[in-house]
Amino acid sequence: MHWPLILGAASPAAGVLLYAWFHERPRLARAVDISVYVGVPLLVAWQVLPRAWDQGSPLPVVAVLLGLAAVTGTERGLHRLAAHKFAARTDDAAIVATLLGIGLHALLEGTTLAADPATTPGYNALAANVAIHRILVGLVIWWLVRPRHGPVLAALAVATIPVATLVGFLAAGDVVDGARPGVVLYHSFVAGTLLHVVFHQGRRDHDHCRRSA
Repeated sequence: MHWPLILGAASPAAGVLLYAWFHERPRLARAVDISVYVGVPLLVAWQVLPRAWDQGSPLPVVAVLLGLAAVTGTERGLHRLAAHKFAARTDDAAIVATLLGIGLHALLEGTTLAADPATTPGYNALAANVAIHRILVGLVIWWLVRPRHGPVLAALAVATIPVATLVGFLAAGDVVDGARPGVVLYHSFVAGTLLHVVFHQGRRDHDHCRRSA
């Protein structure tokens, strides 16, 4: 069995279980929100800044700022036009874009996990990094989708990560390596949209859930 692949594919489910465990304990439920508000910016920085450093280019950071500005500007523009129904949908569109970006990132990580551990320097540390940060990714996806669309769609959203990982692992980078720079910029862009959704719509959804409880 390929344990790095299994752990990388299964770790998002650990984030969902962590969410459920906290929410069964009302005094700790607020800790989930705090972990998301703190963890998402750290996760974005963790994913984007090393790429910007490796490439010697500010483009990944610029793409994050453009993603944040695009969703914020679109929503404000629609509110000014009194198109509140459509403005509310901008966050759903941002969530979809974010899931696509996370899926592409998971696919690239799957190709990386397919490397030979014996000939790949730092392979074990990389595999551990993938498994650990995906716990937060799974928690964030469930945190965003569950209050708005229910557990079934939330589960499907989380399932995109292991599916994309397996596809990437089987492809082993033969197809996606050439597209990697564009994927990195797209992933950085949707990371910016994720920041908006977490701190705007996500906070509003969870505040509403607590008031309704």
